Amino acid sequence: MNLTQLNMLSDAQLAARVAQDIPDGSYVNLGIGKPTHVSAYVPEGREVIYHSENGILGVGPTPPPGQEDLELIDASKRYITLAPGAAFFEHTDSFAMMRGGHIDIAVLGAYQVAENGDLANWATLDETYPPAVGGAMDLVVGVPTIFVMMKHVNRDGTPKLLERCTYPLTGLGVVSRVYTDLAVLDVVPQGFRLVELTPGNGFEAVQAATGAKILT
Repeated sequence: MNLTQLNMLSDAQLAARVAQDIPDGSYVNLGIGKPTHVSAYVPEGREVIYHSENGILGVGPTPPPGQEDLELIDASKRYITLAPGAAFFEHTDSFAMMRGGHIDIAVLGAYQVAENGDLANWATLDETYPPAVGGAMDLVVGVPTIFVMMKHVNRDGTPKLLERCTYPLTGLGVVSRVYTDLAVLDVVPQGFRLVELTPGNGFEAVQAATGAKILT
């Protein structure tokens, strides 16, 4: 697959796109990696309460360079700011929120997503990349809506959206919507359904970069 033929969103642009779909008043967990950028993009007029599994409710955007508080980090060890009214608590309370249905949406990264909503995001079977379970398995069990934010393809051009995952699964049939640098796709009973293409991309080119049929 010739990736130079495709228009790909940056991580910041992708985070801003995800933020557009988070309703006012939502409690949202941001997973490790790319999803942490979403906290910087709350649409005007909305209040969104971001949760980090290391025990923070009310995560704000990344601080400007030179203004970091060394004691304020999220689960990705990324420096953060705090929204007004933010709270700190221990892991037991944090995971009780995640497992107990108290979080509305989780935005997670992924190695692979299958057309039936299966999620693989903790192990690749590559010994150079040690597996990392983290809290994702708790989130996909306890949070009703799972958004995935990811690259559409691997560095070698192979697809990450597949008919069936080949990596160990985090959860079965848990993904609601996938946001990639090439497109936004809903997971419906029939498979991946196109919501929108990244401007400048044609459907056939995105389909060719996808390991499963895209429904229109």
